[in-house]
Amino acid sequence: MIKVDLHVHTFYSPDANTTFEQLTVRCQELGLGAIAIADHGTTEGALEFLKTSPPFQVIVAEEILTPHGEIMGMFLKETIPSGSSVEDTIKAIREQDGLVCVPHPFDPVRSSALDSHTLKKLADQNQVDILEVLNARYVFQSSIDQAKKFADSHNLLRSAGSDSHSAEELGSVYLEMEPFTTKAEFLQSLSHAVICGKNRSPLVHLGTVARKIKKKLAGP
Repeated sequence: MIKVDLHVHTFYSPDANTTFEQLTVRCQELGLGAIAIADHGTTEGALEFLKTSPPFQVIVAEEILTPHGEIMGMFLKETIPSGSSVEDTIKAIREQDGLVCVPHPFDPVRSSALDSHTLKKLADQNQVDILEVLNARYVFQSSIDQAKKFADSHNLLRSAGSDSHSAEELGSVYLEMEPFTTKAEFLQSLSHAVICGKNRSPLVHLGTVARKIKKKLAGP
């Protein structure tokens, strides 16, 4: 079994500051065997990090903002621009033979969470592969309970992750899974994965806001 964090951000996200060196060191300290780098609106960070030959597996992912909220593409090959419709975003993910994951659903604190009506519509149409049922940044237990119930009722695979925007947050939520190398093996392993960890203090969101403001003030 390996530990896997399926929601990680790097400094390529406007509200995160984890460097590649910090990411490598922290993942090794925690014994993570695989991570999914899902920066906001870009796969560049994940693709650049792969060039450093990390000593653990990296899934190239991206949180893509649509008019109805964020959708995560996994096993991507290139960036999918934010701003397109939900339908076009999913089509673009499928064209890369990627997986469609919905991050942090039913989170009333985040305006970026995919709205529940759209999520239900997509799930009913079998357009969702994976639902993130535990995100370390959830504020309310009710969000977790609702996500788990929705995943069960729609037979969706469950994912979980730290949603780390700093190195300290990495691995606070992770899955114990069988090792995998391909997308097919990942799906098989995910179907038997065990979710571990717990959500963090809501104060973690303040750090995210501060980093975003600092980056904006610093300019390009």
